[in-house]
Amino acid sequence: MALPDFLVIGAPKAATTALHAALARHPALFLSAVKEPKHFLTDGPPPTRGGPGDAQTFREHVWRRDDYEALFDAAPPGTLKGESTPFYLYDRGAQLRIRAAIPDARLIVVLRDPVERAHSNWTHLWSAGLEPVGDVVRACAEEERRIAAGWSAFWHYVALGRYGEQLRHLYGLFPRDNVLVFRYRDLVDEPLKTLDRICGFLGVERGVISEVPRENVTAHPERTLRHQALSRVIRAGAAVGRHLPGPLAGRLTESLEGALQDNGRPRRPLSWEQRQALIPRFEEDIALLQEVTGEDFGDWLRPRERSGGLMGDRPPGQRQARNGRPRLP
Repeated sequence: MALPDFLVIGAPKAATTALHAALARHPALFLSAVKEPKHFLTDGPPPTRGGPGDAQTFREHVWRRDDYEALFDAAPPGTLKGESTPFYLYDRGAQLRIRAAIPDARLIVVLRDPVERAHSNWTHLWSAGLEPVGDVVRACAEEERRIAAGWSAFWHYVALGRYGEQLRHLYGLFPRDNVLVFRYRDLVDEPLKTLDRICGFLGVERGVISEVPRENVTAHPERTLRHQALSRVIRAGAAVGRHLPGPLAGRLTESLEGALQDNGRPRRPLSWEQRQALIPRFEEDIALLQEVTGEDFGDWLRPRERSGGLMGDRPPGQRQARNGRPRLP
Protein backbone atom coordinates (compact mmCIF):
# COMPACT_ATOMS: atom_id res chain seq x y z
CA MET A 1 0.00 0.00 0.00
CA ALA A 2 1.25 3.48 -0.90
CA LEU A 3 0.12 5.31 2.21
CA PRO A 4 1.99 8.26 3.76
CA ASP A 5 4.48 7.85 6.57
CA PHE A 6 3.83 11.33 7.95
CA LEU A 7 1.21 14.04 7.75
CA VAL A 8 1.15 17.77 8.41
CA ILE A 9 -2.24 17.90 10.13
CA GLY A 10 -2.75 21.52 11.23
CA ALA A 11 -3.56 24.19 11.72
CA PRO A 12 -5.10 26.08 8.79
CA LYS A 13 -3.55 29.50 8.15
CA ALA A 14 -0.38 28.48 9.99
CA ALA A 15 2.01 28.22 7.02
CA THR A 16 1.28 24.58 6.25
CA THR A 17 1.42 25.30 2.51
CA ALA A 18 4.85 26.88 2.84
CA LEU A 19 6.02 24.03 5.08
CA HIS A 20 4.79 21.46 2.55
CA ALA A 21 6.82 23.19 -0.17
CA ALA A 22 9.91 23.35 2.04
CA LEU A 23 9.79 19.67 3.00
CA ALA A 24 9.29 18.68 -0.65
CA ARG A 25 12.84 19.96 -1.32
CA HIS A 26 14.39 17.29 0.90
CA PRO A 27 15.63 14.34 -1.21
CA ALA A 28 14.67 11.84 1.48
CA LEU A 29 11.06 13.05 1.58
CA PHE A 30 8.30 12.68 -0.99
CA LEU A 31 5.38 15.09 -0.62
CA SER A 32 2.15 14.55 -2.54
CA ALA A 33 1.74 16.80 -5.58
CA VAL A 34 -1.75 17.52 -4.30
CA LYS A 35 -0.87 19.49 -1.21
CA GLU A 36 -4.19 19.09 0.57
CA PRO A 37 -5.94 15.87 -0.50
CA LYS A 38 -8.32 15.86 2.50
CA HIS A 39 -8.65 12.08 2.21
CA PHE A 40 -9.29 11.32 5.88
CA LEU A 41 -11.98 13.98 6.33
CA THR A 42 -14.73 11.58 5.19
CA ASP A 43 -15.50 7.88 5.02
CA GLY A 44 -16.81 8.27 1.48
CA PRO A 45 -17.85 11.07 -0.87
CA PRO A 46 -17.70 14.54 0.68
CA PRO A 47 -20.85 16.63 1.14
CA THR A 48 -22.29 18.49 -1.82
CA ARG A 49 -23.71 21.47 0.05
CA GLY A 50 -22.32 23.90 2.60
CA GLY A 51 -21.38 27.55 2.82
CA PRO A 52 -20.43 29.87 -0.04
CA GLY A 53 -17.77 28.25 -2.20
CA ASP A 54 -17.81 24.97 -0.26
CA ALA A 55 -19.01 22.95 -3.25
CA GLN A 56 -15.79 23.74 -5.12
CA THR A 57 -13.71 22.80 -2.08
CA PHE A 58 -15.56 19.50 -1.66
CA ARG A 59 -14.71 18.64 -5.26
CA GLU A 60 -11.03 18.76 -4.32
CA HIS A 61 -11.31 15.87 -1.86
CA VAL A 62 -9.26 12.84 -2.91
CA TRP A 63 -11.68 10.56 -1.10
CA ARG A 64 -11.31 7.32 -3.07
CA ARG A 65 -8.64 5.08 -1.54
CA ASP A 66 -7.10 4.12 -4.90
CA ASP A 67 -6.79 7.76 -5.95
CA TYR A 68 -5.23 8.64 -2.61
CA GLU A 69 -2.65 5.87 -2.77
CA ALA A 70 -1.83 6.88 -6.34
CA LEU A 71 -0.59 10.23 -4.99
CA PHE A 72 2.40 8.35 -3.51
CA ASP A 73 3.08 5.84 -6.29
CA ALA A 74 5.93 7.93 -7.68
CA ALA A 75 7.83 8.05 -4.39
CA PRO A 76 11.42 6.84 -4.92
CA PRO A 77 12.32 3.72 -2.93
CA GLY A 78 13.47 4.52 0.56
CA THR A 79 11.90 7.96 0.78
CA LEU A 80 9.35 8.90 3.42
CA LYS A 81 5.96 9.82 1.98
CA GLY A 82 3.88 12.68 3.31
CA GLU A 83 0.95 14.99 2.70
CA SER A 84 -0.46 18.13 4.32
CA THR A 85 -4.13 18.57 5.18
CA PRO A 86 -4.39 21.14 7.97
CA PHE A 87 -7.95 20.16 8.91
CA TYR A 88 -6.99 16.71 10.21
CA LEU A 89 -6.09 18.13 13.62
CA TYR A 90 -9.51 19.74 13.98
CA ASP A 91 -11.56 16.83 12.69
CA ARG A 92 -11.91 14.12 15.35
CA GLY A 93 -13.20 11.66 12.75
CA ALA A 94 -10.13 12.28 10.63
CA GLN A 95 -7.89 11.54 13.61
CA LEU A 96 -9.67 8.22 14.10
CA ARG A 97 -9.39 7.32 10.41
CA ILE A 98 -5.68 8.08 10.38
CA ARG A 99 -5.22 5.93 13.47
CA ALA A 100 -7.03 3.03 11.80
CA ALA A 101 -5.17 3.32 8.48
CA ILE A 102 -1.68 4.43 9.58
CA PRO A 103 -1.28 3.71 13.31
CA ASP A 104 2.46 4.48 13.23
CA ALA A 105 2.10 7.76 11.34
CA ARG A 106 4.22 10.70 12.40
CA LEU A 107 2.11 13.82 12.76
CA ILE A 108 3.30 17.42 12.47
CA VAL A 109 1.27 20.20 14.12
CA VAL A 110 1.85 23.94 13.65
CA LEU A 111 0.02 26.18 16.12
CA ARG A 112 -0.64 29.86 15.47
CA ASP A 113 -2.04 32.43 17.89
CA PRO A 114 -5.74 31.47 17.61
CA VAL A 115 -7.01 35.05 17.39
CA GLU A 116 -4.55 35.88 14.61
CA ARG A 117 -5.38 32.58 12.93
CA ALA A 118 -9.11 33.37 13.01
CA HIS A 119 -8.49 36.82 11.57
CA SER A 120 -6.29 35.43 8.79
CA ASN A 121 -8.96 32.82 8.04
CA TRP A 122 -11.70 35.47 7.87
CA THR A 123 -9.57 37.72 5.64
CA HIS A 124 -8.92 34.77 3.34
CA LEU A 125 -12.64 34.34 2.68
CA TRP A 126 -13.48 38.06 2.73
CA SER A 127 -10.88 38.78 0.06
CA ALA A 128 -12.44 36.05 -2.11
CA GLY A 129 -15.85 37.69 -1.90
CA LEU A 130 -17.25 34.62 -0.12
CA GLU A 131 -17.53 35.98 3.44
CA PRO A 132 -20.70 38.12 3.69
CA VAL A 133 -19.86 39.66 7.09
CA GLY A 134 -17.39 42.55 6.88
CA ASP A 135 -16.07 42.35 10.45
CA VAL A 136 -14.20 39.40 11.93
CA VAL A 137 -15.76 39.77 15.40
CA ARG A 138 -19.29 39.67 14.00
CA ALA A 139 -18.34 36.82 11.66
CA CYS A 140 -17.14 34.76 14.63
CA ALA A 141 -20.49 35.40 16.31
CA GLU A 142 -22.13 33.65 13.34
CA GLU A 143 -20.12 30.48 13.80
CA GLU A 144 -22.59 28.27 15.66
CA ARG A 145 -25.34 29.05 13.16
CA ARG A 146 -23.01 28.28 10.26
CA ILE A 147 -21.88 24.99 11.78
CA ALA A 148 -25.51 23.97 12.30
CA ALA A 149 -26.19 24.81 8.64
CA GLY A 150 -23.38 22.49 7.49
CA TRP A 151 -20.81 25.08 6.41
CA SER A 152 -17.40 23.46 5.99
CA ALA A 153 -14.63 23.53 8.58
CA PHE A 154 -12.84 26.50 7.01
CA TRP A 155 -15.71 28.70 8.18
CA HIS A 156 -15.18 27.60 11.80
CA TYR A 157 -12.94 30.53 12.70
CA VAL A 158 -13.04 29.96 16.46
CA ALA A 159 -13.35 26.18 16.68
CA LEU A 160 -10.33 25.64 14.42
CA GLY A 161 -8.20 27.49 16.98
CA ARG A 162 -9.19 25.42 20.00
CA TYR A 163 -5.98 23.42 19.93
CA GLY A 164 -6.18 22.18 23.51
CA GLU A 165 -9.30 20.13 22.76
CA GLN A 166 -7.82 18.88 19.50
CA LEU A 167 -4.48 17.80 20.94
CA ARG A 168 -6.07 16.16 23.97
CA HIS A 169 -8.07 13.95 21.61
CA LEU A 170 -5.03 13.29 19.39
CA TYR A 171 -2.87 12.24 22.33
CA GLY A 172 -5.54 9.70 23.23
CA LEU A 173 -4.93 8.00 19.87
CA PHE A 174 -1.20 8.40 19.17
CA PRO A 175 1.90 8.23 21.38
CA ARG A 176 3.32 11.67 22.07
CA ASP A 177 6.58 10.59 20.46
CA ASN A 178 4.67 10.37 17.17
CA VAL A 179 3.47 13.97 17.36
CA LEU A 180 5.62 17.07 16.83
CA VAL A 181 4.06 20.35 17.97
CA PHE A 182 5.63 23.74 17.36
CA ARG A 183 4.60 27.33 16.78
CA TYR A 184 4.03 29.18 13.53
CA ARG A 185 6.44 31.81 14.84
CA ASP A 186 9.18 29.18 15.02
CA LEU A 187 9.03 28.90 11.22
CA VAL A 188 9.12 32.69 10.87
CA ASP A 189 11.90 33.44 13.36
CA GLU A 190 14.11 30.35 13.14
CA PRO A 191 13.36 28.48 9.92
CA LEU A 192 16.63 26.52 9.78
CA LYS A 193 16.40 25.40 13.39
CA THR A 194 12.72 24.49 12.99
CA LEU A 195 13.22 22.59 9.74
CA ASP A 196 16.11 20.67 11.34
CA ARG A 197 13.82 19.84 14.24
CA ILE A 198 11.22 18.47 11.81
CA CYS A 199 13.84 16.46 9.92
CA GLY A 200 15.12 15.01 13.17
CA PHE A 201 11.58 14.06 14.12
CA LEU A 202 11.15 12.31 10.76
CA GLY A 203 14.56 10.66 10.99
CA VAL A 204 16.08 12.19 7.87
CA GLU A 205 19.28 14.20 7.45
CA ARG A 206 19.32 17.68 8.94
CA GLY A 207 20.82 20.76 7.34
CA VAL A 208 19.53 19.86 3.87
CA ILE A 209 16.68 22.40 3.74
CA SER A 210 17.07 25.79 5.33
CA GLU A 211 14.32 28.05 3.96
CA VAL A 212 10.56 28.19 4.08
CA PRO A 213 9.16 29.86 0.95
CA ARG A 214 7.02 32.92 1.41
CA GLU A 215 3.51 33.14 0.02
CA ASN A 216 2.13 36.14 -1.83
CA VAL A 217 -0.26 38.14 0.32
CA THR A 218 -3.74 38.43 -1.09
CA ALA A 219 -5.19 41.92 -1.29
CA HIS A 220 -7.72 42.94 1.34
CA PRO A 221 -10.54 44.79 -0.47
CA GLU A 222 -12.12 47.76 1.27
CA ARG A 223 -15.69 47.44 2.53
CA THR A 224 -17.28 49.51 -0.22
CA LEU A 225 -20.53 49.34 -2.17
CA ARG A 226 -18.52 47.98 -5.10
CA HIS A 227 -17.10 45.20 -2.90
CA GLN A 228 -20.56 44.33 -1.63
CA ALA A 229 -22.00 44.17 -5.16
CA LEU A 230 -19.16 42.04 -6.56
CA SER A 231 -19.22 39.75 -3.54
CA ARG A 232 -22.94 39.09 -3.97
CA VAL A 233 -22.34 38.11 -7.58
CA ILE A 234 -19.42 35.85 -6.59
CA ARG A 235 -21.48 34.10 -3.91
CA ALA A 236 -24.34 33.66 -6.37
CA GLY A 237 -21.88 32.27 -8.90
CA ALA A 238 -20.52 29.85 -6.29
CA ALA A 239 -24.07 28.61 -5.65
CA VAL A 240 -24.70 28.09 -9.37
CA GLY A 241 -21.26 26.49 -9.76
CA ARG A 242 -22.33 23.67 -7.48
CA HIS A 243 -24.19 22.23 -10.50
CA LEU A 244 -21.40 22.77 -13.05
CA PRO A 245 -18.21 20.84 -13.88
CA GLY A 246 -15.25 21.88 -11.68
CA PRO A 247 -13.19 23.91 -14.23
CA LEU A 248 -16.27 25.71 -15.54
CA ALA A 249 -17.41 26.55 -12.03
CA GLY A 250 -14.01 28.13 -11.33
CA ARG A 251 -14.00 30.22 -14.50
CA LEU A 252 -17.47 31.51 -13.69
CA THR A 253 -16.19 33.81 -10.93
CA GLU A 254 -12.51 34.19 -11.85
CA SER A 255 -12.72 37.57 -13.56
CA LEU A 256 -15.03 38.97 -10.89
CA GLU A 257 -12.65 37.91 -8.15
CA GLY A 258 -9.76 39.57 -9.93
CA ALA A 259 -11.76 42.78 -10.16
CA LEU A 260 -12.62 42.49 -6.47
CA GLN A 261 -8.96 42.29 -5.41
CA ASP A 262 -7.54 44.94 -7.75
CA ASN A 263 -5.91 47.78 -5.81
CA GLY A 264 -6.65 46.15 -2.48
CA ARG A 265 -4.35 46.59 0.49
CA PRO A 266 -2.52 43.76 2.30
CA ARG A 267 -4.22 42.29 5.34
CA ARG A 268 -4.41 44.82 8.14
CA PRO A 269 -3.68 43.79 11.72
CA LEU A 270 -6.41 43.43 14.29
CA SER A 271 -7.02 46.35 16.62
CA TRP A 272 -6.61 45.71 20.34
CA GLU A 273 -10.36 46.27 20.71
CA GLN A 274 -11.09 43.50 18.23
CA ARG A 275 -8.54 41.24 19.89
CA GLN A 276 -10.10 41.90 23.31
CA ALA A 277 -13.46 40.88 21.89
CA LEU A 278 -12.11 37.57 20.58
CA ILE A 279 -9.64 36.46 23.28
CA PRO A 280 -12.41 35.30 25.69
CA ARG A 281 -13.49 32.75 23.08
CA PHE A 282 -10.11 31.02 23.49
CA GLU A 283 -9.12 31.60 27.13
CA GLU A 284 -10.39 28.31 28.50
CA ASP A 285 -8.87 26.30 25.66
CA ILE A 286 -5.50 28.04 25.98
CA ALA A 287 -5.46 26.95 29.63
CA LEU A 288 -6.22 23.40 28.48
CA LEU A 289 -3.51 23.60 25.81
CA GLN A 290 -0.95 24.57 28.46
CA GLU A 291 -2.07 21.65 30.61
CA VAL A 292 -1.93 19.19 27.69
CA THR A 293 1.46 20.33 26.36
CA GLY A 294 3.16 21.61 29.51
CA GLU A 295 4.12 24.77 27.60
CA ASP A 296 3.27 28.41 28.22
CA PHE A 297 0.95 30.08 25.69
CA GLY A 298 0.12 33.08 27.85
CA ASP A 299 1.37 35.49 25.19
CA TRP A 300 -1.75 34.65 23.16
CA LEU A 301 -3.81 36.46 25.81
CA ARG A 302 -1.88 39.70 25.35
CA PRO A 303 -2.31 42.44 22.71
CA ARG A 304 -1.17 40.52 19.57
CA GLU A 305 1.66 38.79 17.79
CA ARG A 306 3.78 41.17 15.78
CA SER A 307 3.04 41.59 12.12
CA GLY A 308 4.89 39.78 9.37
CA GLY A 309 5.03 36.14 8.50
CA LEU A 310 5.39 33.50 5.84
CA MET A 311 2.03 33.21 4.29
CA GLY A 312 -0.71 35.25 2.71
CA ASP A 313 -4.47 35.01 2.89
CA ARG A 314 -5.44 33.17 -0.24
CA PRO A 315 -9.03 32.02 -0.73
CA PRO A 316 -9.71 28.26 -0.73
CA GLY A 317 -8.71 26.31 -3.80
CA GLN A 318 -6.78 29.23 -5.30
CA ARG A 319 -3.57 29.09 -7.23
CA GLN A 320 -1.36 31.97 -8.30
CA ALA A 321 -2.06 33.57 -11.68
CA ARG A 322 0.71 34.69 -14.00
CA ASN A 323 0.14 38.31 -13.08
CA GLY A 324 0.58 37.53 -9.38
CA ARG A 325 -3.12 37.73 -8.58
CA PRO A 326 -4.65 34.71 -6.87
CA ARG A 327 -7.40 33.03 -8.84
CA LEU A 328 -9.78 30.13 -8.49
CA PRO A 329 -8.89 26.96 -10.43
